Amino acid sequence: MGFFDKLKAGLEKTRKSFTEKIEQLVIGYATIDDEFLDDLEALLLSADVGVPTTARLMTEIRSGIKSKEINSPDDLQPFLKTKISAMLLSKAQAEPVFYKPPVVMLIVGVNGVGKTTTIGKLASYYHEEGKKVLIAAADTFRAAAIDQLEIWGQRTGTEVIKHAEGSDPAAVAFDAVQAAKARKVDIVIIDTAGRLHTKSNLMEELKKINRVIAKEIPDAPHETLLVLDATTGQNAINQAKLFGDAVRLSGVVLTKLDGTAKGGVVIAINNELSLPVKWVGVGEGVNDLRPFDAAEFAGALFADK
Repeated sequence: MGFFDKLKAGLEKTRKSFTEKIEQLVIGYATIDDEFLDDLEALLLSADVGVPTTARLMTEIRSGIKSKEINSPDDLQPFLKTKISAMLLSKAQAEPVFYKPPVVMLIVGVNGVGKTTTIGKLASYYHEEGKKVLIAAADTFRAAAIDQLEIWGQRTGTEVIKHAEGSDPAAVAFDAVQAAKARKVDIVIIDTAGRLHTKSNLMEELKKINRVIAKEIPDAPHETLLVLDATTGQNAINQAKLFGDAVRLSGVVLTKLDGTAKGGVVIAINNELSLPVKWVGVGEGVNDLRPFDAAEFAGALFADK
């Protein structure tokens, strides 16, 4: 199964809570009236599209009615597909900036979102592209995280820089960046602790890691990716805002998209945050994490059953 087919299959729950409900709504109304629009608004909110994004889409729909782009309920789904596709594409990832190696990627997020697994899958992805990758196990508060990264390192042929449990995470990051420079590594992927995002000490720790990395490589980290669990819906937006207050995020990795009816959060993240969704995960397999393609996502969301 190709990745698009996996994405389409992974979005089945979201499609049932979103596009199929729109189809059912359309069947139930002969004309567009206030009751129809109220029901549509409630439907969008239930799919975790979010209040600001729902308000924007409803404004677009009312404008479409006035301009005669929407003349009946049957016109609604193709209109929404066009608008949502345009919304996603407007925040689509720009052409990548090419930095002089080593490129440093800092991975942040709360525990349980799939952060460590994401790092392993990223290492595998870049390894398959012929890149030399190094992983830094800077989540020193969980021995399990270090062990898990070592397993991924063995699986993907990737060196893992680690210290003892409870060590200073910034020291691990510093050693990893130094090792990467000495060994001509292409990409350094740094894990970080995922304790409660409301804890100020964690945020200070992230800032310290950033400072230490920047001393070795002035423009690093080149990417700071926030891993979010799609099944948490709107809570993912709140996490992004809190982490964004502590570090300069460059994008989002959205995991577990195949296990939720809340895939509408992709639209909300694109609309509400000044952050592109850069990677999406739709399964447990090592190849089930891939760069996010806005047009592909919209196509899968509105795909024929």
